[in-house]
Amino acid sequence: MIRLKYLVGAGLLLCASHTVLAQSSPPIKQQGERIKKPSILALSPHVVEMLFAIGAGDQIIATTDHSDYPEAAKAIPRIGNYAKLQIERVIELQPDLIIAWKTGNPADDLQRLQKLGFKLVYSDPKSLLDVAKEIQHFGNLTGNKAQGNEVAGKYIKRLRAIQQKYKDKTPIKVFYELWSRPLSTIAKGSWPQLHLDTCGAVNPFYEATNSYPQVGIEKVLVHDIQLIIQPLSANQPAKEGFNWSDWQALKAVTHNQIIQPDADQLHRMTTRVLDEIEILCQDIDKTRLFYQNLQ
Repeated sequence: MIRLKYLVGAGLLLCASHTVLAQSSPPIKQQGERIKKPSILALSPHVVEMLFAIGAGDQIIATTDHSDYPEAAKAIPRIGNYAKLQIERVIELQPDLIIAWKTGNPADDLQRLQKLGFKLVYSDPKSLLDVAKEIQHFGNLTGNKAQGNEVAGKYIKRLRAIQQKYKDKTPIKVFYELWSRPLSTIAKGSWPQLHLDTCGAVNPFYEATNSYPQVGIEKVLVHDIQLIIQPLSANQPAKEGFNWSDWQALKAVTHNQIIQPDADQLHRMTTRVLDEIEILCQDIDKTRLFYQNLQ
């Protein structure tokens, strides 16, 4: 079975160039028959969502936990999660194509699947533009090239419009609460940092050595935080975040500048992320105006 390998790097990710697309394996074709689109094992919620967006949802024969969008995705059989895949079940299903999450699936299981001869390709967007590149690439791989190009084109146009709108805005210093126990935030190299960059927000922990650092409250207090961003997930128990009301020394707390965007949508690497980024930028803009009016 042909194997397709990807080189993933800081400046090169699932390139959508004509050269790469030309190397992609075409949909399976039986002699005297129409093109048979490949059956797919989609190993992450964001891959499932991308495939549905380009009309390939009915080609998915299994996925992993938390693949819940669109509604039809909830009916797809599960064969594992971020920690473990059911290899025996994959062997039974015999997918034509496995789309894995480079940093979100167990590496040892992926290596085993490759050794067994399954065709694996990888998803791992490093930038907002990479979402469009992957959509185009998956469209070509799955026999949905036209729809993939159309969805990617609309996404790029909207992304550029949002970036243009906020590129010259006055910077706002924010604290991004990734998790409350232990208190964790984001830094360069993280997916949510791209959103802050788009909206003109300044992250005082940007230069941390870890992309998702744990920080004590004392480290937050030394910064003049104007806005606290506290994304919450529907899967989060009781939707509880850090109790900021105990820390009135923070400007953001004093002025009640705390927002709670949808973590499930904001942290998922799909076209829908632009919906939540647009809301995030609007909320940051409201805080920006609030402080301007205080002067």
